Amino acid sequence: MGTLVNAGAILLGSALGAWFVREIPPGIRRAVTQALALAVLLVGLRLSLETPDTLVAVVALAAGGALGAGLRLDRVGRGRAGAGAGAEATGPLLATLIFLTGPMAILGSIADGLRGDPSILLAKSALDGTTALVLASTFGWTVALSALPVLAYQGGITLAARLLAPVLSAPLQGELSGVGGLMVIAIGLNLLEVTSIQVVNLLPALILAPAAVALRLALGWGP
Repeated sequence: MGTLVNAGAILLGSALGAWFVREIPPGIRRAVTQALALAVLLVGLRLSLETPDTLVAVVALAAGGALGAGLRLDRVGRGRAGAGAGAEATGPLLATLIFLTGPMAILGSIADGLRGDPSILLAKSALDGTTALVLASTFGWTVALSALPVLAYQGGITLAARLLAPVLSAPLQGELSGVGGLMVIAIGLNLLEVTSIQVVNLLPALILAPAAVALRLALGWGP
């Protein structure tokens, strides 16, 4: 459901931006962004409290951040929008990069598929719909085409997570949700311009955290 709502929000925002709203006053745009940031913080806080082991979450985030920075994940897709493309192609390309390279696309799709929790993707939908409105007011209705790769990318991750759900124990799922929730909190703080955390660099923690829990359980450490 989360990905379908996300794609629908992009279509709606694109339609409004292309045909009805030509310009959004900066004050209104900032107020809407801040309100959405608070909603993102709420979603992240709820998820972060589900971690069964805070130490594992902290270590996984630190190690994941070091690995992500070493791989320079934050540079993925940066500066490629519009390279070698005409104005007509720039709109959907830029929108696609914005909607898919952010960590909420991965975090939300995993949560939706693994636990049937669309809350991250619903928050992302509000952000993407607003962004699509702004982009469409400049580039036109072609921004709506970015909904197609969103459906394919996020839908694929959601289906993969759903297939993996039966083999992931409750502690592994809880740690994954907790680490993901901390990343979502970082996104909310970035939106409020309180921090400038490179959340994309933290994404390897989504693999390291459940792997650490699985190792701990296999060795019989802890409850």
